[in-house]
Amino acid sequence: MNNHFNEQQWLRLLFLLSDTQVWLDDMAKEFFLRLPLQDKKKFFRKTYYLTISSLAHIVERHYYKINRYPQAGKFHIPLTDLLNYIREAATLPATPVRGCLNFERTIETEQPVGFDKNGNSTNVITIVTDGGGRIITAYPGQSLINLNY
Repeated sequence: MNNHFNEQQWLRLLFLLSDTQVWLDDMAKEFFLRLPLQDKKKFFRKTYYLTISSLAHIVERHYYKINRYPQAGKFHIPLTDLLNYIREAATLPATPVRGCLNFERTIETEQPVGFDKNGNSTNVITIVTDGGGRIITAYPGQSLINLNY
């Protein structure tokens, strides 16, 4: 048994973290509601949803205006278009990803959306979710079995 455990401090920290998380979640929801898109509530579903940290990951790793991860596929479409495609993919069937507990949806667009990790122009977007429906990432191109998130 740990005699150094201070339950009172631990409970204060628990409630501080909980309040902070609620505050951050509310701010993230407000952030998405400001998008100039219809049906923004689809981003808040319980079975298919995008968190602010997942969106930051997608933009940091896969948006052409961010000069990081040169080996990753890059989207060359406006972010509002990308978010629209991600939102619309909610209606697509989710396929299990081999070797893990994640799922993926693949949407094919009429116009190119960017370049895959091999530098080839693509009109395919792959969206990866966890078992609970949280969007983990989205990238231009076909599914990559050994995806490094």
